Amino acid sequence: MFKIGCHLSSAGGYLAIGQTAKSIGANVFQFFTRNPRGGAAKPIDPQDVAAFNAFAAENSIGPILAHAPYTLNAAAAVESIRAFAHATMKDDLQRLEATPGALYNFHPGSHVGQGTEKGIELITGLLNDILSPAQSTTVLLETMAGKGSEVGGSFEELAQIISRTEVDAKLGVCLDTCHIWDGGYDIASNLDKVLEDFDDIIGLKRLKAIHLNDSMNPLAAHKDRHAQIGKGKIGLDALAAVVNHPLLRTLPFYLETPCDLDGYRAEIALLKSVRN
Repeated sequence: MFKIGCHLSSAGGYLAIGQTAKSIGANVFQFFTRNPRGGAAKPIDPQDVAAFNAFAAENSIGPILAHAPYTLNAAAAVESIRAFAHATMKDDLQRLEATPGALYNFHPGSHVGQGTEKGIELITGLLNDILSPAQSTTVLLETMAGKGSEVGGSFEELAQIISRTEVDAKLGVCLDTCHIWDGGYDIASNLDKVLEDFDDIIGLKRLKAIHLNDSMNPLAAHKDRHAQIGKGKIGLDALAAVVNHPLLRTLPFYLETPCDLDGYRAEIALLKSVRN
């Protein structure tokens, strides 16, 4: 089954998100656990979650992908920012136990002048403190574009985080097509080589989800500006190759393109039309 969806608002609760996803032809979706700029999360409504779990099972929706707020920076130089990252991730993972089998995606962080090695040390420290063998959620490190002091702009940096994480069975990777393109990985001309490198450095068994985005930027720009599918520098043909690649086609794909609901509906239909 082609698992394709997009980022949706969680304002109406779990069941509402699932119903919206179905209405636009999606069978997976991504949502923010709370305001993307931070803050407290709304209390979970057990009845809403139960209704969603039943709806998702009936309509083959999932896995759902929860996205941590952008302000979560496990590699920050300021202790209070790291404390927020710790409290937020711990709370998010506890809440996601209400929807077993979910994925949780986060940006590894920015070392803000401390150096990549220190950033990796702080990120793995957070993961080692929070991840539990008993949790049902798989935590995903997102591939980054390598702008500024971001950690995770190369496969090697992600591999270092994984190798130093004790409960690594609960850790995977979400590959963002815009980010890795901006980071210098040419998925338009040499997708097979990029996947070969990923497998050699990280291991394809770690790849659990794909953020499917075109990019406004040329290859290796080290920026992060998503474009609509087929309207950026990566192009429709290259992204069609991604969703059809034998090593990727069974993964769930989540659109993060600059679209409204009608735009997402059109992009989902477009991608279904080019799926072999």
